[in-house]
Amino acid sequence: MGEPERAATDRRWCERVTLTFHNSGGTAVRSGSVTLGTHVIGALGVDWATIEATEDLPAPIAPGAREHGTWTVCVDAWRVPLGMRVETRDVSVRWE
Repeated sequence: MGEPERAATDRRWCERVTLTFHNSGGTAVRSGSVTLGTHVIGALGVDWATIEATEDLPAPIAPGAREHGTWTVCVDAWRVPLGMRVETRDVSVRWE
């Protein structure tokens, strides 16, 4: 799995996150999930909270193949007042 590529949206409590998955094994990945940890960052850079969201992998992923997945990750709008932002920094994958 590659590093998350983040892009802003028109809502400060959301962002688009793209990940690249590489199946380096000998069999297809048929399913799984990715957990995205989105941090709520204050105006002075203080990390106020981390909110997790779980999404399905873009499966199946053939042996040796690379697949991309893109998700719009949002937290509750009330968690991100003016001057604050979100950053999806933490990513974990469960392969099945």
